[in-house]
Amino acid sequence: MAFPVLVLAQRPDDKKREEIESYKIAYLTQKLELSAEEAKIFWPIYNDYQKEQSELRKERAQKMISFRKMPEIDELSDSEVQTLIVNDFSFKQRELNLEKKYYAKLKSNLPIKVIGKYYRAQETFKRELLSRYRNKRP
Repeated sequence: MAFPVLVLAQRPDDKKREEIESYKIAYLTQKLELSAEEAKIFWPIYNDYQKEQSELRKERAQKMISFRKMPEIDELSDSEVQTLIVNDFSFKQRELNLEKKYYAKLKSNLPIKVIGKYYRAQETFKRELLSRYRNKRP
């Protein structure tokens, strides 16, 4: 009985995000062709990576909200502008560090060709998703 209420309580963005993530999982499953043993290793690492990546994106989004509320750049001091730029570099570096961390985890547990397929599938998924949504819009 609570299920319909939960579905109705979801924000449209959450529903869309879940839809995309389900599509991505199906896409990766098809492209990676993991053995049962490889799947037992890959999916927990992937899920941990997605969780950490999501947390970092939320933190970045919160900082960007405060940035959007700021006046025009011309109205900020030089040090405030510099802080904004350096903060952006910091988030990019943290994203890169996260990618390296999970690459190392994958590399130490799976064949490199599986990891190569994963990275290729990530890129092709992005292109396919963009194409899919472009074609839906008038």
